[in-house]
Amino acid sequence: MDSEGFWSGWIGLAGVLLALMGLLDFVEGLLAVVRDSYYDLTAEQIIVFDVKTWGWIMMIWGVVVAGAGYALITGKAWARWFTLFIASANLVVQLGFVGSGSYPLWALVIVALDILVIYAVTVRWSDYKKGLA
Repeated sequence: MDSEGFWSGWIGLAGVLLALMGLLDFVEGLLAVVRDSYYDLTAEQIIVFDVKTWGWIMMIWGVVVAGAGYALITGKAWARWFTLFIASANLVVQLGFVGSGSYPLWALVIVALDILVIYAVTVRWSDYKKGLA
């Protein structure tokens, strides 16, 4: 099997997954803005903002995450490091969302996708760059 094509496919998949995660983050935020009672907060949870503010922040974050996915798909030189930072930060943000007893599966799926993206962009980047040339 040709390793260049194999890893190019993995990094392309990582870009698509990152764009999809950006869309999911945007939807999380949109739900918080439109239906502020959608997410139940209890006294045991720590939240710095009210739900609508958190929703707007998540919508903006979703656009940033999707932009990182687009940059990775197009093969920008800075996209690898930007993707590593964004996927790592998104993982931490989603771990905070796991603390919400209402929707832990939603957040765990995005955490798993973040780990997959981080793996894809840290392994054999040079093969991907050769495939673009």
